[in-house]
Amino acid sequence: MIADPSLPADVELAALAAAVVEACVARGLTIATAESCTGGLVGHLLTDVPGASMCYLGGVISYANALKEGLLGVDGHLLVVHGAVSGEVAAAMAEGARRRIGTDISVAVTGIAGPDGGTAAKPVGLTYIACAGVAGTVVHERRWTGDRRANKRASAGDALAMALAAADATGRRAAY
Repeated sequence: MIADPSLPADVELAALAAAVVEACVARGLTIATAESCTGGLVGHLLTDVPGASMCYLGGVISYANALKEGLLGVDGHLLVVHGAVSGEVAAAMAEGARRRIGTDISVAVTGIAGPDGGTAAKPVGLTYIACAGVAGTVVHERRWTGDRRANKRASAGDALAMALAAADATGRRAAY
C-alpha cells in the first residue's frame, strides 16, 4: 500500500510528539489536550512517547457542545454566537483545559474533518487549533483539503507544532 502523500508521515508526527515531550520535560512544564474533531489523536501521539507521563497530564475529548461547556468551561454564549468550529471556541477550549487540568500548556482542536458536516460558511476541512500557555493564547485557522484522516492528522501535527513553540518560548516552569 502506498502512503497518501498529503498525510503527515507517521515518523514526522512521532518525531514532533517526541520533541514536545522532550521540551516539556527539560523545562519542567506540563501539558494537556482538548480535542474535538481529532478525537484524541494529539493525546495518543503524546502518550506514544516514552516518558510522556512526566509532562502530559491528560486530555478531554469533547465532541459534544455540552462537554465543551461542562468539562472545559466553554461559555455557552460563545457556542451559540460563533459555533463550535470557531477560533473563539478553540481558544476557550485550550484555556479551559489549561485551567481545569492545571497545566502550563494546553492545545485544543475543533473543526470539520469531513467528509460531511460542512457548509458554505464553514466548509469541510475548516479547523481551529489553539495553544494556551503562560505567554497567552494563539489560534490558527486552517483549511485542510484532504480526506477525514488527512485533516485529522494535519490538525494534530499543527497542534503539536504549536505546543513545541509554546514550550520553547516558556523557557522555564511557570506558575498557573
